[in-house]
Amino acid sequence: MAAEHDHIDKTLDKLVASTRSPRGRYSASESWKVLEKRISPPARKFRFYRLAGAVAASVLLCLGGWFGYDHLRPVSMQTASAGAGISVVTLPDRTKVTLNRYSSLTYPDRFKGEKREVRLQGEAYFEVEKDARHPFIVKAEPVDVQVLGTHFNVEAYPGDADVKTTLLEGSVAVSVPETGSRIVLSPGESAVYNRESRTLQEMKPEENDISVDWRDGHFRFDYLPLQEIVRELSNAFQVKIRITDEAIKNFRIRAHFTEGESLDQMLDLLQSAGNFSYTKTNDTILIRSKLN
Repeated sequence: MAAEHDHIDKTLDKLVASTRSPRGRYSASESWKVLEKRISPPARKFRFYRLAGAVAASVLLCLGGWFGYDHLRPVSMQTASAGAGISVVTLPDRTKVTLNRYSSLTYPDRFKGEKREVRLQGEAYFEVEKDARHPFIVKAEPVDVQVLGTHFNVEAYPGDADVKTTLLEGSVAVSVPETGSRIVLSPGESAVYNRESRTLQEMKPEENDISVDWRDGHFRFDYLPLQEIVRELSNAFQVKIRITDEAIKNFRIRAHFTEGESLDQMLDLLQSAGNFSYTKTNDTILIRSKLN
């Protein structure tokens, strides 16, 4: 403030000196020109700052209004279904989801709030985009799978007795809200929930039991029990397959099939390796031991 006073005093002194004519008379018109020259630039600058401030306030007001509207705008849900083939879905947060045959995923057109939540029916492989502030949750009734950023597989076909979550990379927490059960998995581990017993168990499957080749349309059965192979084929082709002889359910078979091979082609090969035969009755395939 003192510096401003000094500046004004000096300006007035110069004004007085510059406005005296040779005859010593005071010139009001000349004084006004000097005063305007000395004072107007700051005034114009002040008006510019006021205008810029008003524009900035208007922009902020518009942005605030838009964000308020965007926050209140309802989220639209959509469902992606795989049908008879493998389908890949990219979510709004860039998470990549590969859906197995006859599986579906329901998700919002945009994620809002503290959580990124989706619903799965069937089987899917998730490659979650990392976001520590917004956990990613897969609801596969009756199981919830919560992650921050990782790769994992969830099998949750409605007709299966088990809901299985297998972790390939990162860390996930599998929980059952109804019972309060919760398991944190490490890579290579699975959490299996049994619908009948309503129990959640942690499993350490053999390396051969962990396969996600289905993403490329392939079937890889590395010494899997026949009942597990039947379950996968039943879900993949949407047909009922039933093993009539308990003795062969746990018979392990090793077989690989590429994309495009039919169910009949697969069963023809499997029956020779597994010592069983199969017949079709209406809409059901029956598998029985050749020894009977």
